[in-house]
Amino acid sequence: MFFLLCFFCLYSCTANKEEMPVIPPLTSPLSGEYIGFGVIKDSFTHVTAEPSEDSESYGYMRRGSLVKIISRQVIRTSGGFASWVLVEGPPDGWLKEEVMDIYGSAGQAETASESMSR
Repeated sequence: MFFLLCFFCLYSCTANKEEMPVIPPLTSPLSGEYIGFGVIKDSFTHVTAEPSEDSESYGYMRRGSLVKIISRQVIRTSGGFASWVLVEGPPDGWLKEEVMDIYGSAGQAETASESMSR
């Protein structure tokens, strides 16, 4: 009987509270707009349709190309795991994360891109 009374008291105390939604601040990683900016560091890399080595190629990018990173996905491979990123190109598509340096702001990425293109 005591346990029922305690349960009822706890329920009635918490049932009247209004839940306030958690709204993240409009910072880029939390808003989902983009994660950051990447600059291709390999001399040449393929942009693929899916995050896979066997996926159809949409095109390629060269060293110094600047991309906006939309999302990241970790894929299981035979040798472990590989991180892939969805980029806004051109061309749009998936790249292995290891082919680029990632920056938090467009300005940093543009500076890095310019120095690689020289």
